[in-house]
Amino acid sequence: MRTGGTEPVELGSAEEVADRIIARTDGHIVLGLPLGLGKAPHIVNALFARASADPAIRLRIFTALTLEQPSLGTDLERRFLDPVFERTMGGYPRFAYAQAQRAGEMPANIEVNEFFFQAGSQLGAGDAQRHYIAANYTHAMRYLIDQGVNVVAQIVARRGDSYSLSCNTDMTLDLLAERDRGRADFALVGQVNDELPFMRGPAEIPSDRFAIILDSAQTRFPLFGPPRQPVSPAQHAIGVHVAALIADGGSLQIGIGAIGDAIAHSLILRQERSDAYRATLDRLGSPEPRETGPFEEGLYAPTEMLVDCFLDLIRAGIVKREADGAIVHGGFFVGPRSFYAALRDMDEGLRDRIHMREISYINALFGNEAAKRKARQKARFVNSAMMVTLLGATISDGLEDGQVVSGVGGQYNFVAQALELNGARSIITLPATRRHKGETQSNIVWSYGHETIPRHLRDMVVTEYGVADLRGQSDEQVIQRLIAIADSRFQGELLEKARSAGKIAPDWDIPEAHRDNLPERIGAVMPTETFPPFPFGTDFTQIEQRLLPAMQYLADYATRPAQLAALVARGLRGGQPDEAELAALERMGLDAPHGVREHSYRDLILGAMRSASQ
Repeated sequence: MRTGGTEPVELGSAEEVADRIIARTDGHIVLGLPLGLGKAPHIVNALFARASADPAIRLRIFTALTLEQPSLGTDLERRFLDPVFERTMGGYPRFAYAQAQRAGEMPANIEVNEFFFQAGSQLGAGDAQRHYIAANYTHAMRYLIDQGVNVVAQIVARRGDSYSLSCNTDMTLDLLAERDRGRADFALVGQVNDELPFMRGPAEIPSDRFAIILDSAQTRFPLFGPPRQPVSPAQHAIGVHVAALIADGGSLQIGIGAIGDAIAHSLILRQERSDAYRATLDRLGSPEPRETGPFEEGLYAPTEMLVDCFLDLIRAGIVKREADGAIVHGGFFVGPRSFYAALRDMDEGLRDRIHMREISYINALFGNEAAKRKARQKARFVNSAMMVTLLGATISDGLEDGQVVSGVGGQYNFVAQALELNGARSIITLPATRRHKGETQSNIVWSYGHETIPRHLRDMVVTEYGVADLRGQSDEQVIQRLIAIADSRFQGELLEKARSAGKIAPDWDIPEAHRDNLPERIGAVMPTETFPPFPFGTDFTQIEQRLLPAMQYLADYATRPAQLAALVARGLRGGQPDEAELAALERMGLDAPHGVREHSYRDLILGAMRSASQ
């Protein structure tokens, strides 16, 4: 197996690449594919096709976060989301192995192991669940080497004879370092994609690092670009609380999703309209001490995932503190297509201050530890959870029946760093409640049959109702502080369970200041003029933005026939649709319904729009 030093073979078809790989490996392929965007789809699909047709070929794929369009369950969902997905993800190749997994048709000579799933995408998928490998992000590379990886294939950006690993330096740079040390033996295969931004610095590598390059107009494709999700008032309130925990001159890591956008928006509000920011904190009842001043020295971002809102923080002059020649060190990125365009079009001098690095550099302190400690001062590592137990354990990746929702990823890495760095904190964020099958449920629970982060690593937890500082506190104090940020509809039940377990004094009661933890209070203090659903823009049209709350309303009641019937009735008795409602019906293809089904759809949409707007 080639380990670098000579120029790569350049080919024009994925089938030719597959032939070369099969010849090099004698048909026993252990294929490493990057997490997320960096996979080389034409190459892996060609290998999958060859192995499917020839049982003598053994193909094992080790990867994470296979990007796919979400499955849509109902005709109304398809009417709404199919056009959105076509705009944002259209043209992105489908992975044959993922389709085989979903269909339960994986050939016996092919095995796919993932250590992180697209959230919820593999629930109930037997093959994917059975072959999931639980791994911290920093350990996944070791497991791949232990499996005998002999090929790594990923998409790359190209400039002449230089290549950039661009969106995925995370494990590839670590693997190349292990190959140089003689601890791994694999061929690096690149598939050129000209939509990738050419990230320089550590991401730029010479051509002789590759064995094969696939470069053809026929194998170029538009990148996967999931649309930004709307930010709810509760998520904005979480962002306001978290922004008050971040000190000027510090370091920041945040993850993907609406809460990350909310945090970035509140940081910019604090920077540009500090009076409005402080007034919001006061209305939310946030206690002192808190950080509310502008960012003069600025922040440095050692972040596993370079999320798109970091570009907004750079533009706002917040992320600007430099460490080791960079203001951002990231391991991988994936985001809306506008994000990729912004990176491509960015002034090269500024883009060169964003360094894509190996995941061992970002997610761990070992290796140049003194410099990392110096750079990561006043660090805040912000990650999301599904649930938190009343004793401080975090549930982020799976269900108590063993089904994996997503994966551990780097969450443990950052929790551990926060406890190992002076002045650092781990901040776990989650809304206090969720909707499930039409019912409101608490995300703060007494106990749960699965944990991602155990209670002995508890630190800070933030909901829309405030901040619970749990580090170094007794179990009783942890319970009291978490009840104080729970939704008031569930506080009494949580308290009773703690009393029954003997974990809290029998005479302790919920303080009066925390008995009004209700969505109505949050909605009243988070005006949409200051806290819009899409603070950094959206791929949804204005009409689609009007439809979004109605579609969520329908999803909440999808399993409740009585509520759906009530929505139909409301649509019928609400009179003729107004101009905005007519535009929404036209967008859904229901402005001129045919048959009973489409008429019922029309009334459902009208009823949901009218109910959601109350």
